[in-house]
Amino acid sequence: MLHRIFGLETEYGLLIHEDRPDHSPTWFAHHIRNHLFQVQRRGVLDLHHRGHDEPPGNGGFITNGGRIYLDMGHLEYASPECHSLTDVVASDRAGDLLLQRAIGDLGLSEHVSLIKNNIDHETDATFGSHENYLVSRRFPFSRRGLAPFVTFLVTRQIFTGAGRIGAASPQDAWIQVDRLIVPRATVGARGGSNLPFQISQRSDYIVNDFFEWVQHNRAIVNTRDEPLADPNEFRRIHLLLGDSNMAEYATALKLGVTGLVLQLIEEGHAPQDLEIDEPVEALQEISQDQERNWVVRLQSQRTMSALDIQEQFLDCAMRHCQGQDEETDWVLAQWASVLNDLRGDYQKLVGRVDWASKLWLLECFREAERLDWSDPLLKSLDLEYHNLNPAKGLYYGLVEEGRVPRMTTDALIQIATEEAPKNTRAYGRSALVRYLLEGGRPTDADRIANPDGLFPAYVINWSIFQVRGHAPFPMPDPFRTYRDEVRTHLEPSIA
Repeated sequence: MLHRIFGLETEYGLLIHEDRPDHSPTWFAHHIRNHLFQVQRRGVLDLHHRGHDEPPGNGGFITNGGRIYLDMGHLEYASPECHSLTDVVASDRAGDLLLQRAIGDLGLSEHVSLIKNNIDHETDATFGSHENYLVSRRFPFSRRGLAPFVTFLVTRQIFTGAGRIGAASPQDAWIQVDRLIVPRATVGARGGSNLPFQISQRSDYIVNDFFEWVQHNRAIVNTRDEPLADPNEFRRIHLLLGDSNMAEYATALKLGVTGLVLQLIEEGHAPQDLEIDEPVEALQEISQDQERNWVVRLQSQRTMSALDIQEQFLDCAMRHCQGQDEETDWVLAQWASVLNDLRGDYQKLVGRVDWASKLWLLECFREAERLDWSDPLLKSLDLEYHNLNPAKGLYYGLVEEGRVPRMTTDALIQIATEEAPKNTRAYGRSALVRYLLEGGRPTDADRIANPDGLFPAYVINWSIFQVRGHAPFPMPDPFRTYRDEVRTHLEPSIA
């Protein structure tokens, strides 16, 4: 895609198949992480505090340039920086594969399931799928500048949602109304476990249009300014409203279309006068609309369907982006195809759109077994759609039946478990991780030279690292690989 860096962060659920398990999901998460780093030696664990909730050893960078770590007890995988949709889909699936294989190696496949979804039906908890897009620092990051983006994000769930049974309870959060900060529950928050099916898992948990932090006040657009790159040149758009997708096609389309809309905004070509009157409410209403009409009210008091809004964005992208590269043209063609199919029978989307695939599977089973939507067995099947064990996951059943278009191959995903993309700074970070794994740690002489022991043997962050005995090495440009520079920095004699 044109001058775009993509990244995904995925939190996984752990399901224990025992009535009275000896260990908690968090214990298993620690066990899996330790196996990956200490037995399989997939990467190097952090030796420093990354935050109050990330002590040394909580996680680390791996040889593909990404990270595996624990977040509030959940296993989480952050992909390396990717400059193409193929790379980001392969890297995302690589995280799934690494964690699932660790479960198999530990002999836990019959005891534990790794679930790539965003909700816990029992506790009503949610866990995230975060998207990252690099934009220029000149991007109009203001309420006015972001208005088209909010409209796009509210309506894109019609093809990016993963679907779920039921709804979350009203969220315990505070929002701003005029000049007052009030509980969201006082302004008519919707929700209810009796809802049969909705198209998004995360929409019920989004309570603001703009907010800085990611927990408790989850927003459509996260406003935290943390570029993880040169702050004079770049800004990172960090989104947390989306669902974890099982379908490779859905992942590629979600990231590709969002990247093109960001380009339209950067270049001043985004459609105007489409601001939604109440975007948070509209986000939830679209997801929960059982008739799938998906009508929203605009600030102009006009009403439009999410499909019509998406087609206006598509028309702008066709006029201004078509022909700029092969990946862009693929995104435009598939965007048009999906929107066209959404106007007909949703079953045309099985294999491409996760909520449609899940709904079709649930409807087939429900009709065959004559079950009501409230039957708890359907919630179990809802989770099984996201099971990463190929022998159990319902999504993988669709793959085996040939219903799912692939964006990658098994061979490419295997490569992505070990190798970083070769056109971003993840390539240089991969070289550093391999250097440390191969024994390139500071010597005893280095430790003697630092008798206080305050500085760890190495510190690795996304945009800078330092190995003891060497100067800090900044990597401010995500589009540079830094591969040769890293090698020269660490081992000048082989440069």
